[in-house]
Amino acid sequence: MERTIDSQLEDLKKTILEMGGFVEKALATAIDGFMKKDLSLLASVHEIEKHVNELQIKIDNLCLNILAKQGPVAKDLRLILSVIKINTDLERMGDQCVNIAYLGKDIIKRPPQNIPVTEIERMATVTRAMVKGSLDSFVRMDAVSAEKILKMDDEVDTLKNDVTASNIKMIKADASLTETCLDIIQVARNLERLGDHSTNIAEDVIFAFTGKDIRHGTN
Repeated sequence: MERTIDSQLEDLKKTILEMGGFVEKALATAIDGFMKKDLSLLASVHEIEKHVNELQIKIDNLCLNILAKQGPVAKDLRLILSVIKINTDLERMGDQCVNIAYLGKDIIKRPPQNIPVTEIERMATVTRAMVKGSLDSFVRMDAVSAEKILKMDDEVDTLKNDVTASNIKMIKADASLTETCLDIIQVARNLERLGDHSTNIAEDVIFAFTGKDIRHGTN
């Protein structure tokens, strides 16, 4: 016999995945707009992010309703608590996508400076894989896949450091590039934060489905 809470938890999972889908779309659009120097794509990121914000409120309300009316047992409670945290991470990820779009607009509106962004492209590829992988691990309730996401974070951090170092070098060689180089560094920092939030989601997946809290390296 199915418990009432089971159908509510399924609705909750579907809604958080819908929110995650919008975050993936916002990130893909922001990066495509940045790489293609397409202002219309970058402008559309803000509209996508509105859906993320709407779903954040919906998920908060769903969680509160279940907690107030269903008295979830330990396993259910772990899932709900994890969803609450994932909800916060996804909302912030939407904000970071908007940040990238705004930075891209500023860069495009300046005179062409032909600053290489191949490192940003590589970093975005890894970050997008982390976002997708963390959400997929939640769908599959797969803690093993979630653990793989944690290992990818070091690569994103290294790429961010590479972007920072190369752009500082360009600034030292030509001060007229300062504004754009600093904006590119900020794009890298937002991608790094997206990776950090994906890591948080992976940690929450591990907690939800195994009970292990590994946030501080504990088992």
